[in-house]
Amino acid sequence: MRHSLIIPALLGTGLLATSSFSTAADRSLVFCSEGSPAGFDTAQYTTATDNDAAEPLYNRLVEFEKGATNVLPALAKRWDISEDGLTYRFHLREGVKFHTTPYFKPSRDFNADDVLFTFNRMLDAEHPFRKAYPTEFPYFNGMSLNKNIAKVEKTDPLTVVMTLNTVDAAFIQNLAMSFAAILSAEYAEQLLKAGTPSQINQKPIGTGPFVFQRYQKDSQIRYAANKDYWDPSRVKLDRLIFAINTDASVRVQKLRAGECQITLHPRPADIDALKNDPKLRVIEKPGFNLGYIAYNVQHKPLDRLEVRQALDMAVNKTSILNAVYQGAGQRAVNAMPPTQWSYDTRITDVAYNPEKARELLKAAGVKEGTEITLWAMPVQRPYNPNAKLMAEMLQSDWAKIGLKVKIVSYEWGEYIKRTKNGEHDISLIGWTGDNGDPDNWLGTLYSCDAIGGNNYSMWCNPQYDALIKQAKLVTDREQRSMLYKQAQQLLKQHVPITPVAHSTINQPLSAKVEGFKVSPFGRNSFSGVSLTP
Repeated sequence: MRHSLIIPALLGTGLLATSSFSTAADRSLVFCSEGSPAGFDTAQYTTATDNDAAEPLYNRLVEFEKGATNVLPALAKRWDISEDGLTYRFHLREGVKFHTTPYFKPSRDFNADDVLFTFNRMLDAEHPFRKAYPTEFPYFNGMSLNKNIAKVEKTDPLTVVMTLNTVDAAFIQNLAMSFAAILSAEYAEQLLKAGTPSQINQKPIGTGPFVFQRYQKDSQIRYAANKDYWDPSRVKLDRLIFAINTDASVRVQKLRAGECQITLHPRPADIDALKNDPKLRVIEKPGFNLGYIAYNVQHKPLDRLEVRQALDMAVNKTSILNAVYQGAGQRAVNAMPPTQWSYDTRITDVAYNPEKARELLKAAGVKEGTEITLWAMPVQRPYNPNAKLMAEMLQSDWAKIGLKVKIVSYEWGEYIKRTKNGEHDISLIGWTGDNGDPDNWLGTLYSCDAIGGNNYSMWCNPQYDALIKQAKLVTDREQRSMLYKQAQQLLKQHVPITPVAHSTINQPLSAKVEGFKVSPFGRNSFSGVSLTP
């Protein structure tokens, strides 16, 4: 049904020869991606793999400046905020076109109805599209937007008013995140009438700089330039191809062979060779990230603080940093990175002490040889370049205190789904900040509302929750910092997680790539990117 530009001989292999796809004449860029997305409906997903795959297709009302954390106009050309901080009036951009594809031809330009559909689907459990295609909205709910947005209305075709129940100091920052991508209400109506609403996730329609063409799981995603894009200066490629390969060494080989122009998450051992390759360059930036161990406090014996304390003090972080991060990691002691404003510098780790850990377990009544599961991610991430090795080292660390650790893994989409459901005892996970606000760490990852979303510890503490909710009601940064620091102290005391490392980002790419910037949020955007001959 869909128009395809894939050469048949390559369909089964997923191999992308430079001569076919990366000539200056057709201005095609190949991105060596590391995982298959679960879909393209960004409201459903929280992982970088899913959001990267959707990023070329969509716009939001507001967007982050490339390579920075400040927010700029996008589909909203400007906005006004009422004096009480509860009403946001968005003035929409005129003349924006939705994508035309073999499966959808829009009859009108983007307008307020599309904004209303996008947000009301997440807001209203009785929304017709949501009832026809039930799904979860982990970001939207995890940040309590489902409770705080009182209503979304249009006052004319190009003006939308959002009213909040309480002040949210991070509201505009939140709207620049991937989950808030604007969808076509007209396309949604077409899908409803056809009885195929789930196609919104597999046959996406947006207003972004690239148009979806084809997705072949574990092989490739193909996009074509959006010739009708509202900002033509950002469309400098004819085609964009995601070549999917989970093996970091294979991705590096493809980059060095010229089979792709950008890759991600190289192994620490490969970085020096990449830096010394004259055909490549490596962008190095401090990581706005955290790799951590999440203890499921709803599973015995992890529901007991003494058990979590024992596990925490038995982790040999120094050895993990040396073996897993190989010089590209900084020891983490707190629940967010030190580059995040409001970070509490007073927080320290307990000393590494397996002997005391063993005593704590014994006092808690945990028998020698008790079995627990440790889930290890199947993908490389800046915050954890080798989860399998880390899991094996933790298995050894915790064996020394009398625990029998079984390592478990799944394909990435399944891994995320199952950990959100709380099937694990302990999981290796991590986070790269999404919007520069402390709530994106302390609320999104550890709040009661985030259980079932990104709170993989299933930890809910009313005192902690009260602090982070109060912090969102305050617009003064100093006051917010004070509340967030109290929350960080509580989190450290209750040990729902063991922070392990913040890593340095090393982004390798061809020297021919121009206009690519490393996002502090770990997102890969190809808007405005070009290739020199």
